[in-house]
Amino acid sequence: MKITCFKAYDIRGKLIEQLDEAVAYRIGRAFAEHFSAKTVVVGGDVRLTSEPLKLALSAGLIDGGASVSDLGMTGTEEIYFATKHLGVDGGIEVTASHNPIDYNGMKLVKEGSRPVSGDTGLFAVQALAESYEDSDVEAGLKQYSTQAVTNDDFIQGKCSIATEKLQASGQYQLVAIMDAYVEHMQSYVNSDNFTPLKLVVNAGNGAAGKALDAIEAAFVEKGVPIEFVKIHHEPDGQFPNGIPNPLLPESRADTANAVIQQQANMGIAWDGDFDRCFLFDEKGDFVEGYYIVGLLAQAFLEKDPGAKIIYDPRVYWNTEDIVKSAGGVPIKSKTGHAFIKERMRADDAVYGGEMSAHHYFRDFAYCDSGMIPWLLVAELLCLQNKPLSEMVAQRIAAFPSSGEINSILKDPDTAIANILQTYEEQATVVDYTDGIGLEFENWRFNLRKSNTEPVVRLNVESQGDIQLMQAKTKELLEILKKN
Repeated sequence: MKITCFKAYDIRGKLIEQLDEAVAYRIGRAFAEHFSAKTVVVGGDVRLTSEPLKLALSAGLIDGGASVSDLGMTGTEEIYFATKHLGVDGGIEVTASHNPIDYNGMKLVKEGSRPVSGDTGLFAVQALAESYEDSDVEAGLKQYSTQAVTNDDFIQGKCSIATEKLQASGQYQLVAIMDAYVEHMQSYVNSDNFTPLKLVVNAGNGAAGKALDAIEAAFVEKGVPIEFVKIHHEPDGQFPNGIPNPLLPESRADTANAVIQQQANMGIAWDGDFDRCFLFDEKGDFVEGYYIVGLLAQAFLEKDPGAKIIYDPRVYWNTEDIVKSAGGVPIKSKTGHAFIKERMRADDAVYGGEMSAHHYFRDFAYCDSGMIPWLLVAELLCLQNKPLSEMVAQRIAAFPSSGEINSILKDPDTAIANILQTYEEQATVVDYTDGIGLEFENWRFNLRKSNTEPVVRLNVESQGDIQLMQAKTKELLEILKKN
């Protein structure tokens, strides 16, 4: 059987066509067998199909020789935390994050929450999963099944696997780690540093609401003066307020409007599995992830002077400037969680950030979190006694950027070669860390192609000259249009 939902860094596919209970069983069994995993922790986001997929995955893990600890409804970072905290051999989150509602997927880690990607075993798991006979898979599912489930039933979240039958195997249990997770989240900030704040929080009907409630309860117990204004808070797998994807401008209005109406200090919105958070200033304006990287670098360097900070090569002048000014060591890494986590481990970096709002933390098993960033920025607001808009405006003026601009092209390789030929002689620096990065006297750009579609991604920034940045962005896009 050919399985088509395996990607470079995770598993993501269309329901029924690419991913169903049988495929989930195959993946679980192959993961346990390939990694010789004896203990695995699992969880799932709020999508209706996450529960049936998670239970079928658990059945496969058990038949592959592993004991399974099920966290229930979780965000991806809770799986990262639990994998290390519980000392198990691996962790799997069933999630499609911000993908459309007719998709689902999985994110996998090994012991110590080390990432599983195409280079570190993901494709080996795929090959093994494809090798099982259909009859073996059917028999494996049947031993834990209580009812037949149609495709329509599955889409609505009906499970053929029963937790009672999984528990009867002696290799499946429900576990809770929320208290330990919240305690760890609180370790990144000093409760005494907080002055009164009002925060609008938008869980997007995703998994973030449950974790946020637990963090709020801990703050109340400690007397931390933070008021949370909750919108779209309750988990709902139908996503009545749209797919949680704050990167899309059309998904930002509810958070922005609530910030303005409530006169809040900041707004926070999460994607579906809350491994990313997106921030809005007190005016309701969306803050680009690039500038949040700089703020978080500053926050860590105040706590850990001289620390190493990892950043991605798309836009970085602002980050480098902040890190060097604060006495830290900036280190460039190829874009992508597997590359950044690997580089952080190699250099013992305290923090790594991508402009796409993925933020990685040494003390969080070098994994990305959507809760730690807003906690640190909220603390920074109190310590500096400045509104977020003022903190960010200074950096935007110093290093204006275009944001990432995607162009669909017939021949991305030729387009990139033409751009390189046009600008290479004028450049003071030509960098191939990720795509091509060219620097000039007071502006620079990065151009890279997608691994999965005929798209090139352009980022341009300048030193204090927004008109130059805009002019060069237009110039580059005109050249790309000819390809």
